[in-house]
Amino acid sequence: MWFQVDLAVRTRGDTDVVNLTDELRHLVAQHRVKDGFVICCVRGSTAALTTIEYETNLVEDLREIFDALVPRDREYRHHLTWGDNNGHAHLRASLVGPSIQLLVREGDLLLGTWQQVVLIDFDTRPRDRTVHVALYAEEV
Repeated sequence: MWFQVDLAVRTRGDTDVVNLTDELRHLVAQHRVKDGFVICCVRGSTAALTTIEYETNLVEDLREIFDALVPRDREYRHHLTWGDNNGHAHLRASLVGPSIQLLVREGDLLLGTWQQVVLIDFDTRPRDRTVHVALYAEEV
C-alpha cells in the first residue's frame, strides 16, 4: 500500500538544518506502516536531505565544513548566468543529494540511536520548502 504526503518546511536559508525525524515518525504511525519504507525528496536545487546527529555543535561543524568545501564568497560562473549569487548553494545541494530512503521495521524508522533525518537549505534566503514523502506499507 502506498501513501504520499507533502511536508511544508519553512527555512532560514544559509545552510539552515531542520530536523524532520519526528514528523516522519508521525507519518509512519499515522499511516500504520509496520514494515516497509519511506522515500523523501526535497523540491528545489538548493536544498538536500541526509542524516546526522542533530546536536547543536555538530550542526555548526557541518556548516563550517560546507563553508570550507564550497565557500560562499567565491565567484561562481552560475552568478554570471542568473545574477542570484547562490552558486555555492546549488553545488552544496548537489554534493548531498535531494532524497533519502529509510526502512521501517515494527512501526519505526530504522535509525541509529543518535541519527536524525534533516533537511539542509543552502540557499541565500529563507524559503518555503516542500518535502515529498512516499510511504510503502507491506499489506498483512
